[in-house]
Amino acid sequence: MMKLLHERKEIIKYSLKMVQSALTTGSGGNLSIFNRNEKLIAITPSGIEYHELTPDDIILMDIDGNIIAPYNSTFLNSNLQSENFNLKPSSEFGFHLALYRKRSDINAVVHTHSPYATTFACLNREIMPVHYLVAFAGNKVPVAPYATFGTRELAENIASTIGDYNAILLANHGLVAVGKNIQNAFNAAEEIEFAARICYQTECIGKPVTLSDDEMDRVIAKFKDYGSRKKNQL
Repeated sequence: MMKLLHERKEIIKYSLKMVQSALTTGSGGNLSIFNRNEKLIAITPSGIEYHELTPDDIILMDIDGNIIAPYNSTFLNSNLQSENFNLKPSSEFGFHLALYRKRSDINAVVHTHSPYATTFACLNREIMPVHYLVAFAGNKVPVAPYATFGTRELAENIASTIGDYNAILLANHGLVAVGKNIQNAFNAAEEIEFAARICYQTECIGKPVTLSDDEMDRVIAKFKDYGSRKKNQL
């Protein structure tokens, strides 16, 4: 039986949703899921458009970066040593691994090039809480310093910026969202893109009014139970 078949299918499902929701184009961005019980990470391959993906195309890695499927090898410095290796993991796999090592509550990572969030990233500007949905990330959306894509420096910048946030901007690059599962990570990416658009639009008209830290703390606390089912819930 194919290892992590459910996770592979989820990667494809949310890859397509990422394009359909205009959070990226073509093969831009990347997604992964960490099955901590199996100690395996399913991650999108490099350079394949999402609508062409099949479960066989999804790369499986361990937390040390060893490739488990679709072939057995160790991926080092983007150099594949055999002409038989037709697939490579996303060039950004390093920051996925860094995030999984950094926080034990992170089981999925979604990286987008969503236009409004990326606009703020290219300004090297945090997204402030002009709308309560910023709470999907935290009390704001911070910015990780710029580094060339696919480098150890970028992975280190992201890991050192993430803190307790569930979404951060990558300077001059895009957005990274994390979650306890792929749905949570995707929702964070989608809602922060909405919040970035609202922030942009309000600044086009005037000076946005931001919510207080106390109010954002209340919203973040309410989000912890958001969508949960309770016995007496109507």
